[in-house]
Amino acid sequence: MKAYLDSSVLIRVLLNEPSPLKNFKRISLGVSCEIIKVECLRVIDRIRLQERLTPEDVGNLHITLQQACSTMELVRVSPLLLGMASQPYPTTVRTLDALHLSAALLWSQSKEEQIVFLTHDNQLGNGAKSLGFRVEGLR
Repeated sequence: MKAYLDSSVLIRVLLNEPSPLKNFKRISLGVSCEIIKVECLRVIDRIRLQERLTPEDVGNLHITLQQACSTMELVRVSPLLLGMASQPYPTTVRTLDALHLSAALLWSQSKEEQIVFLTHDNQLGNGAKSLGFRVEGLR
């Protein structure tokens, strides 16, 4: 399965949180926007500051995140992506979500392929559905 991943999916797997995406292991090609690294690192740091991670845990998570991102196609933040993310969307979309949606659209258009949009975020999932993506990961 070729899939676009937002940070909610990746961080849930990295942190071994409950209810990870059932089809995660079926991903043959993962795609995301390069902002996924920043989003995941912010979550890791937030949890570290809450003293829920040891320094060793943080180091291991950084390595695992880097490895995961190195296997994905990451859409660069470019003037084209920023321009697309600035445009109106059919549903309410937050700033980082607009970047993810725009990255998924750019990737799909450039490859002329459909991609499944993976997210645990309902608002982002609704935005992806409104753009014609098949969405997995919502409850």
